[in-house]
Amino acid sequence: MNVNQQAHMASPYGQSHPGYQGYPQGGYGGQHMTASYSGQYAPYNGPASGYQQGGLPSGSVRPPLTSGAPVLASQDYNQYAQGGVQNGPPTMSSQAPRPPVSQSYVPAHVHPAGPQPAYRQQQSGAPPASVQQMTNQMAGMQMVSSASSLAAPVPPTSSQPPLIPAPPSFSQPPTNVTISQASPQGFYAAALPSQQSFTMSTPPSQPPVCGTAPLPSQPLFSSGPPLPAQSSFSGPPPLSHSSFPITPTPPPAIQPVFQGGPSPSSQSQFPGPPSQQPTVSPPSSQPQFPGPPTQQLPQPPAFHPAPAPTSGFPPVGSASPRPPSMQGPPLSHQSLSGPPMSQASQGPLSGLPATSGMPPGPPPIAMQGPPMQPGIQGYQSQQNGAFGQGGALQPGYSSPYPVQQNFGAPPIPPGPAPGPAPAPSLPGPKRLDPDSIPSPIQVIEDDKANKSGEPFSTGVRGQVPPLVTTNFLVRDQGNASPRYIRCTAYNIPCTSDMAKQSQVPLAAVIKPLATLPPDEALSYPVDHGERGPIRCNRCKAYMCPYMQFIEGGRRFQCGFCSCVTEVPPYYFQHLDHTGKRVDCDRPELSLGSYEFLATVEYCKNNKLPQPPAYIFLIDVSYSAMKSGLVSIVCEELKTLLDYLPRETNEGESSIRVGFVTYNKVLHFYNVKSSLAQPQMMVVSDVADMFVPLLDGFLVNVGESRAVINSLLDQIPEMFADTRETETVFGPVIQAGLEALKAADCAGKLFVFHSSLPIAEAPGKLKNREDKKLIGTDKEKSLFQPQVTFYGNLAKECVAQGCCMDLFLFPNQYVDVATLGIVPSFTGGSLYKYTYFQATTDRECFLHDLRRAVQKHMGFDAVMRVRTSTGIRAMDFYGSFYMSNTTDVELAGLDCDKTITVEFRHDDKLSEETGALIQCAVLYTSCSGQRRLRVHNLAVNCCTQLADLYRNCETDTLINFFAKHAYHSVLSNPTKNVRDGLTNQCAQILACYRKNCASPSSAGQLILPECMKLLPVYLNCVLKSDVLHPGADVSLDERAYLRQLVSCMDVAESHVFFYPRLLPLQKLDLESEALPVAVRDSEERLSKGGVYLLENGLQLFLWVGANTQQELLQNIFGISSFGQIDPNMTTLPVLNNPYSKKLRDMIKSIRDQRSRYMKLLVVKQEDKLELIFRHFLVEDKNNSGGASYVDFLCHMHKEIRQLLS
Repeated sequence: MNVNQQAHMASPYGQSHPGYQGYPQGGYGGQHMTASYSGQYAPYNGPASGYQQGGLPSGSVRPPLTSGAPVLASQDYNQYAQGGVQNGPPTMSSQAPRPPVSQSYVPAHVHPAGPQPAYRQQQSGAPPASVQQMTNQMAGMQMVSSASSLAAPVPPTSSQPPLIPAPPSFSQPPTNVTISQASPQGFYAAALPSQQSFTMSTPPSQPPVCGTAPLPSQPLFSSGPPLPAQSSFSGPPPLSHSSFPITPTPPPAIQPVFQGGPSPSSQSQFPGPPSQQPTVSPPSSQPQFPGPPTQQLPQPPAFHPAPAPTSGFPPVGSASPRPPSMQGPPLSHQSLSGPPMSQASQGPLSGLPATSGMPPGPPPIAMQGPPMQPGIQGYQSQQNGAFGQGGALQPGYSSPYPVQQNFGAPPIPPGPAPGPAPAPSLPGPKRLDPDSIPSPIQVIEDDKANKSGEPFSTGVRGQVPPLVTTNFLVRDQGNASPRYIRCTAYNIPCTSDMAKQSQVPLAAVIKPLATLPPDEALSYPVDHGERGPIRCNRCKAYMCPYMQFIEGGRRFQCGFCSCVTEVPPYYFQHLDHTGKRVDCDRPELSLGSYEFLATVEYCKNNKLPQPPAYIFLIDVSYSAMKSGLVSIVCEELKTLLDYLPRETNEGESSIRVGFVTYNKVLHFYNVKSSLAQPQMMVVSDVADMFVPLLDGFLVNVGESRAVINSLLDQIPEMFADTRETETVFGPVIQAGLEALKAADCAGKLFVFHSSLPIAEAPGKLKNREDKKLIGTDKEKSLFQPQVTFYGNLAKECVAQGCCMDLFLFPNQYVDVATLGIVPSFTGGSLYKYTYFQATTDRECFLHDLRRAVQKHMGFDAVMRVRTSTGIRAMDFYGSFYMSNTTDVELAGLDCDKTITVEFRHDDKLSEETGALIQCAVLYTSCSGQRRLRVHNLAVNCCTQLADLYRNCETDTLINFFAKHAYHSVLSNPTKNVRDGLTNQCAQILACYRKNCASPSSAGQLILPECMKLLPVYLNCVLKSDVLHPGADVSLDERAYLRQLVSCMDVAESHVFFYPRLLPLQKLDLESEALPVAVRDSEERLSKGGVYLLENGLQLFLWVGANTQQELLQNIFGISSFGQIDPNMTTLPVLNNPYSKKLRDMIKSIRDQRSRYMKLLVVKQEDKLELIFRHFLVEDKNNSGGASYVDFLCHMHKEIRQLLS
């Protein structure tokens, strides 16, 4: 348990601390309930002896740790001193040094050197006041238009504030993305003279490799000062950043999603008279740097600095002068071996021409101000097979910048005087290339390239793991694998004030029973015999690598509360010369995750549990029979029962099974092995439910196989002619619960239900679907349960260890928000198959059912999260029930379920010791064995905001934000939830801008490198059906998705909010790798392409109208686009390599997800394309959700308001 929450403590060490009285919780979604069941056992805090009042625990408290007080940062005693972590690897004993981050830098003056352009250009010196400056306003974004002539770099002048050298050893640099504004500073346009990280191999016309490295004439993401002629530097890199230029003009007005402030302007005009500027060339990727406004002198517009890489530059400052080239270790972007880091800058650089003779392009159509000068038009655009609005302008914006450059385009004469040009004479203006803003795909691919090669070792404290989209191997060296625990931040603030200032939530997404690859399998359970696991006397933390053995191994000091505990004689071992136990390779002393065998003292009523039972309850009403559901379930169960969960060494599963059918009444079946035929017993008094038989209801499958098969054959025949349309639901759950109580065991109910329970019985519901409430203050009531009956029933189920999986097959409203309460509270799962059809939905349902029956489960589980002094677990999200503030109670816990925990400060933390988290889960295995699984994680603590921002994980942040928001809709209007989420994100980025980024123009949107995808992902959450539904999204669907997301792990939530879009025309038959995904935008689709989109719940195969006949033949076995059957849900099995490769690829993608993804074939311009477009999340959607670009502008506006 948490050391700061001293409930149920018997030891004098467990006296509560002032101010730790706990906290209130809501009554739903896994929160604390006001009423609780009468527990048959106390919360799980270890053996009963540990709770009896008595004298002091054996063992004394070692000075200076008097009375078990925590180690203070000011004391000499350091838990992580040399040899301090006695059982873990030495690498955990210290954290990497932190580089300085706030040192200012002012770029040198630029001299007018370099190749002369082919057109007349302004000479060196300040530009004249009357020169027109090209701008591109995109929802308030002003893109820099710079000269195409390439200037040679010069050494820094004496007026340049110098750089401060720093130690050559440094930790991973925090980088940030700055979307830079047109600036009067002088920039270099030549390639970096000595930058080893750039290659010039990409053809000029190719799009950039990375979203942070845009095309010429687009803003580039910079991450460091313009340092000429430097290939390596000594000293740690600064917080580099990439900047988007965003002018102060308001963003577009048509933005329904942004309810909390002025919307972006939709006017396509420029804010004032533009100045002149020579022709367009690739802008720099430099941010704006600190210094008084007077130091940002206007420079000749023809000169631009070479784009700097997005990571790895030293801190910039204003101390002594620094030579232009210095020696030092290679930077993170100057990899000596291996692929480049994620901030690829190769795109724009490789596209730079050798001379300044870039051809001009057409001017924008609707521009106010003087006409463009010759030579400053944009480039001709090259359509990449885009269709629809692919090449069109964003609504309300005018842009001279095309999607791609065509360097062979002839010059176009300058446009006429101000005013719109005739449409036929010039091509339409093109929207801003999305590659000029952070690309999710590029970040994913860069992480794969950089981190999938070597195993991820968990021995270093506070190490950020690879992304969930990267395949990597984990080596457990003292911290839990990221497959078990992922954190929003791996370097957390030392104080609560700093945490409040940053607004970054401190949370962990925990998946206690996660399935591991074969190479990472968990070790066998540790058996300490009848005495059970070793624990701290005070906080009850379990033995782990953070415990420090002292006094020759006779005592150990707890890493969580610093209390010293006597080592039992049977566990004693000597220490070696380094202070480690000679048996330090024991799982609990060397690994981050392990299991103990629990003793009888950890069992309910001090009695070893019985093996669990599975009960199948089947709806046999008219709608269920007519759809073919009953026949499918009965037929499948005959074979599925052979695959019930079992221990590795078990020949046959210990799980017993039972069967019930129901409509308005319930039918119980006796399938005892001694019977020749099954016997049916009917209970019609559903108001007072009971189980009419005990012996013969729950049976062993092997013993009663013949009787079970006979029953499953007879059920569809018995109810084939039923005309009963009404159903009950509450009594069905009561029946399963009573059966488990009678058998004195835990178990799982599999309920197959088809309609709203309107029959007279406990739990009767009415149709309350009212779309008029959507968008009003009363909308929250639609997510709340209609009656309290099911919540109370769920608590009874948790007390018994009765978990429930609910399979719904509705043809109309069934009130998922109410029916889903029992699965949600008991740790079960909810499945929904709307308008179920046996021909098309059979495979999807059966796959889900097989996985639900076969997957690894724990029953009657209790989870507690303990933390080291200074923080404590406060809020929990997921499918569970809490009767107090510390114990997470789960009637069932499977390998797919996650519990998300939010932490808060209750004291100061120490940078030296860091913070510790221990998650302990007590559960009953499928064989009836009581086990205890423990996961440990150590994270760093920091006193500088920069350290926090460089060690966050965006995917986990989005997972937490979504769960927090989806829980909030129970008590708040969705508009308030959206506004609150947007505001918190803006505060996070504004805090970074204010405290960590270099001073720069207010027109710049500066994003930290590890959070540069936060806006695009957050926009996906805001546009989701739960928070911002379209008119065609049902209330049941929203309630279903809300419950689904609450249990998702980080990998599932990532692909759910930002679907994966794979171009199948690029499928390589010779490679095992999947084609590189493309961004979720309609512009990325080619009329001649075929694309596969997956979001974890559905698969879409989109076929372009101009797809080649050969590709159609290989996939569908047809010769023309018109012959494609849009109703197919499986691809034909064809005898060609492409067909086999594609089907294998789809199977492997399905295997990665916890639910079966039904395939839908979408033809271009077909009616299903509207559904498909809903998942192109970078575009605007039909419900009013903003596009990525628009939301970025809105976010920048919010940040500026906070900073002003």
